[in-house]
Amino acid sequence: MLVEFQIQRFNPDHEVKPRWVTYRVPLEPTDRILDGLHAIKWQQDGTLAFRRSCGHGICGSDAMLINGKNRLACKVLIRDVRPPIVVAPMRGFPIVKDLVVDMEGFFSHYRSVKPYLLTDRAAPTTERPQSPAERERYDDTTKCILCGICTTACPSFLANRAYVGPAAIVQAHRFIFDSRDQGAHERLQVLNDRSGVWRCRTISNCTDACPRGIDVTKAIADVKKTLVRGAR
Repeated sequence: MLVEFQIQRFNPDHEVKPRWVTYRVPLEPTDRILDGLHAIKWQQDGTLAFRRSCGHGICGSDAMLINGKNRLACKVLIRDVRPPIVVAPMRGFPIVKDLVVDMEGFFSHYRSVKPYLLTDRAAPTTERPQSPAERERYDDTTKCILCGICTTACPSFLANRAYVGPAAIVQAHRFIFDSRDQGAHERLQVLNDRSGVWRCRTISNCTDACPRGIDVTKAIADVKKTLVRGAR
């Protein structure tokens, strides 16, 4: 069947504002949005720019706005989207070209929470043991793929880009509640800032948007409770 795509195009080096271009692509209902974008780029217009890598919902590269919702193009089937399929870059990030956005600010917030194991204990010869219960405490937040979907679905972030954002808080949660880590205090100091966790208004857009099914709102609430109670 012939599927119509309406794609926002914009090259800030040569254009003043975005424009919309319509493409029609032969696809099967079980094809993905990413397959349609590939068909357009490879067969109709090689100038179209977008990111993709693994194509299996693991790398998070192909996050974009599909019919008004933040989605991964590799996970959305043609049959599950009402035509015309309208594709645009994620909101809140500067556009590099077409569907490619500049995520340096996003990753700057990510780095600010020190998303790695912090410990002064000597490295063991085998592994750092942990019980199933200890692992379960933060298991949900290990699933984050840093696609940025939760952050650009967040009204608080869109209103104030200084907000650290839900993705960074999720990454902090993953280590704050890791029994092997000793850096919780440093991360909580970052998140206790006016642009930290308190800017969350518990709207839950982040949880609804997450392609990995992470309960982002709960993770943020966990961090808030820890700041109030002073204990993990």
